[in-house]
Amino acid sequence: MLLLDLDTFAPEDRVDAFHHAMNDSSVPNDVVHDSPETGIRARFETWRVGSLDLFDVRSTGMEVRRTARHVRRHRDRPVVSVSLQTTGVHRAENAGERYVLGPDDIAVFHELAPRRYGWSGEGASWAVTIDMVHLGVPVDTVVRASVRLRTSPMHDLVLAHLRSLRRDPGRLETDPGAAALGNATTDLVRALLTSAAHDEDDRRVRAAMDDSLAHRILAYTRRHLTDPELTPDRIARAHCISRRQLYAILGRAGIGLEQWVISERLEAACRLLTSPRHAGLPVSAVAARCGFTSPSHFTRRFRAAYGVTPREWRRHRIQDPPRTGPETPGTIRPAD
Repeated sequence: MLLLDLDTFAPEDRVDAFHHAMNDSSVPNDVVHDSPETGIRARFETWRVGSLDLFDVRSTGMEVRRTARHVRRHRDRPVVSVSLQTTGVHRAENAGERYVLGPDDIAVFHELAPRRYGWSGEGASWAVTIDMVHLGVPVDTVVRASVRLRTSPMHDLVLAHLRSLRRDPGRLETDPGAAALGNATTDLVRALLTSAAHDEDDRRVRAAMDDSLAHRILAYTRRHLTDPELTPDRIARAHCISRRQLYAILGRAGIGLEQWVISERLEAACRLLTSPRHAGLPVSAVAARCGFTSPSHFTRRFRAAYGVTPREWRRHRIQDPPRTGPETPGTIRPAD
């Protein structure tokens, strides 16, 4: 979506239009232009991909300054911005350090930390903003990582991923997988930040890294739920960790792997059993499609979870389809 095109404004109105668009679409900032008296040019575009906001900003020389005063006026849901310098050489000041950014660098800024960022002459930036709560990384960890991102072996991987988001954001915005892509991008950024800020004595960073890995483990396991050969050893190998580490990481997240897998498979079975499209599918075939190798084992697990056999569940669901409202007479509910 086109947010701003200063070519459609009279020269005397462009500074105000720029400031209005910049502060409305992101967060309060002071903006200083290189040559406002000779006229400025800018074009902002934005897209929403899952939980992410994407921005393409092109403008003549300027510097965006976020001070302690601005930080005190932050929104209820602050964001972290992750950007690439697509045109020009950019300058930044963050965490007490000044540095320059080129096309192969990633810039990260937290809304709750002061910073400066901009360029001279014609420049452009591609940015992704992530909800701070969704990202789940402490402010000081983000700030510490922001000036040492290249120390992480994940830097180039995340750089390539961010570049791929630029290719066709409009198509990504409407794709059925947009939500999953937003979550995957957040996971990658979280992993980069926690890796770059890593400190053996920082328990919060370790917890954030565990959380990122736990999300990836569960996503991998969901993709392979129907595979009867899915085992803890296979899941651990896919993530380059030991079986013991696998259990420890999920344990710290409050997840028991075996029970979680069984519950996910049973939920998938419930959907198949009540699907009109699969009404003629035998219970044994439902069990196999959901990753159970033994129909009797499937039936025992199903009864333990829902209080009825799979056949009884299917029969009652078909005879008494659920209705709207808090109570659905004739509907069998999962056992507590």
